[in-house]
Amino acid sequence: MRISVFGLGYVGCVSAACLAARGHQVIGVDVNPAKVELVASGQAPVVEERIGELTAEMVGSGALRATTDTATAIRETDISLVCVGTPSAANGSLSTEYLERVAEEIGLALRDQPGRHTVVFRSTMLPGTCESLLVPILEKASGRTAGVDFGVAVNPEFLREGTSVKDFFDPPKTVIGELDPASGDMVAGLYTGLPGQIFRVPIAVAEMTKYADNSYHGLKIAFANELGAVCAALGLDSHRVMDVFLADTKLNVSPAYLRPGFAFGGSCLPKDLRGLVYAARRADVSVPLLSHVLPSNDEHLRRAFDLVAATGKRKIGLFGLSFKPGTDDLRESPLVELAERLLGKGYDLRIYDANVALSRLIGANRDYIEARLPHLGDLLSNSVDDVLNHAEVCVVGCKDPAVLTALDGSGDRTIIDLVRLPDAEERRQRPGYVGLGW
Repeated sequence: MRISVFGLGYVGCVSAACLAARGHQVIGVDVNPAKVELVASGQAPVVEERIGELTAEMVGSGALRATTDTATAIRETDISLVCVGTPSAANGSLSTEYLERVAEEIGLALRDQPGRHTVVFRSTMLPGTCESLLVPILEKASGRTAGVDFGVAVNPEFLREGTSVKDFFDPPKTVIGELDPASGDMVAGLYTGLPGQIFRVPIAVAEMTKYADNSYHGLKIAFANELGAVCAALGLDSHRVMDVFLADTKLNVSPAYLRPGFAFGGSCLPKDLRGLVYAARRADVSVPLLSHVLPSNDEHLRRAFDLVAATGKRKIGLFGLSFKPGTDDLRESPLVELAERLLGKGYDLRIYDANVALSRLIGANRDYIEARLPHLGDLLSNSVDDVLNHAEVCVVGCKDPAVLTALDGSGDRTIIDLVRLPDAEERRQRPGYVGLGW
């Protein structure tokens, strides 16, 4: 394939050399003549393991060359990868200045380009940037229609500085945000034969994927560092603690708990987080991440309440009450907290949970619910249909089969989904359905 790569920094330089090594004909493009001259002479403009040798080899073979001329690069290629920087401003906002400039230059070059060219953005950008900002620039400059006369895709990179060449040839995954299938096909053709799963998704999903990855990486580092500080203050070897932690690939290093949903609760997580933060404070160790986990959890509960309030309706059916499906444990259940807030604001509430019967609650479980919802007996129903018939708004906090069946006949009632129902994707297209976080 004939490829032009715009921007010869880390991502662009590595992408250009690696694609050339895979048998493609590649033209590197940059506004900086010094970078272009370096590549043209077989030298990499960045310091990175293996990239110097690879660049020299590819330039020597004729598979890689470089230019400052956008029009020539577009005219002589079928697909362009845009790898320019998107630096942060002082206030944290993202600068799209370079993206906009390159998009306009490419658009102008496309005006006289025969055939269909595909423009692929590898730069990190916030969801909506491509379709709301860059595609209109491309269309205006070219006088053509995206998805018809030229292709557009977003293909975020997952290259780590220091191991970027290795990461290119052995990616954890390949993400292709496609404006149309033909655009996605062109991008997929660049990576044929490479390992890792390929995800072909809407453009905004691809844009957000990069932020999900990097935010989580930062979160993991901050978590490990705060835990290390607490361990050190308590006289423990944090690496021994983490060795044990990392051995659990069922819950700790796994997909467990990484699905957006409702707030957490129960007798362990809130209590133990409070205990660890208290121990850190006693040891005079600042743990801003850990100390904000519970406030973050409470904020998610507030979002659920606000969704109910936004309906303007007063008769609420709450389906689910225990903190975890299949149990009757109500201790620190976020659904109990939500019920308490709704009652406190005067909502007419009815509750169904097949696993919760007031007569069976004993010990700490009963003490907790008597303190938080002393009139639970008046709110609970053993009939899912009774609660459904009462409700103008159905707040769904469980996936009980009886509840799912009843919701199929919910009519025009508002449904606030806290658990992502099995048919959530379909329900999202209907009026009156609101998902929490999706």
